[in-house]
Formats: sequence, structure tokens, C-alpha cells
Amino acid sequence: MLLAVLIANSEGNILVERLNGVPIEETLHWRSFLVRLGAENLRGVKNEELLVACHKSVYVVYTVLGGVSIYVVGKEEYDELVLSEVIYAITSIVRDACGKAPSERLFLDKYGKICLCLDEIVWKGLLENTEKDRIKRHTRLKPPSEF
Repeated sequence: MLLAVLIANSEGNILVERLNGVPIEETLHWRSFLVRLGAENLRGVKNEELLVACHKSVYVVYTVLGGVSIYVVGKEEYDELVLSEVIYAITSIVRDACGKAPSERLFLDKYGKICLCLDEIVWKGLLENTEKDRIKRHTRLKPPSEF
């Protein structure tokens, strides 16, 4: 199961959080653990360079993209190889939605589109889709006048 997808800014403030199968009492622990992990290890890392950690038989794959940090947490069949594919899909759609590696401001400007794409990639803890073209097709936004 994909336990979490978390996107934070460079100061560690959470911008997007998707937790699945994580008990409410552990939510704060996972938030602080991931932000602390990023603060310790993501300084000086190149864009999209993947880092891997293991904590309590759970895998964490994380990276930096522009002004945001992206974390993906999985267990059981979602090992570091699957998580690296998930994070690649996420970085790809974020870069496409923003037009480049995003600053925090640009990320927040495209927040709605990015959330739709995240839901298309991961739904209720299960990997749904990693094909960029298919994700774009399923999340095409139309102006309200065209309905």
C-alpha cells in the first residue's frame, strides 16, 4: 500500500498531503519524520535526484523539484523500485503542470491541477496510473462554459 504522498516547501511546510492507511495517532509522527528527513538530507541535492530511506519496514523515496520536496511512502509490495516510478510520475506531472521546476508560488498557482493529477496517479493507497499522456487526458480541465 502507498501510505503517503507528501509535498512540502523548502522550509518544511506541507503543501499537499495524502495519507492512506495511516492511523490518526501516527499522522503527526509521519509528517514530522518526513520533513525532518528532508531537512537533514535534501540540502545540496540536484533536482529529481532520488534518495531512499527505510523506517519500520516502510520504504521512503524522496526528492527535490525546484522549490518543493516530494516524499512517497510505501510498504509491502510498494518497495523502493515501485516508489521510484511513482515519484517519477509525480515529478513529471508537476513539471508539466507548472511548465518548469516549480517555485512554491508557481506550485500553489497550479495547485488544483496538481491535485487532480495526484489523484489520477494514487487513489486510496493504490497505484492507479504512471503514464503521463493518460494522466493528462484524464485530468483535462475545460472551462465551465463548455459543459
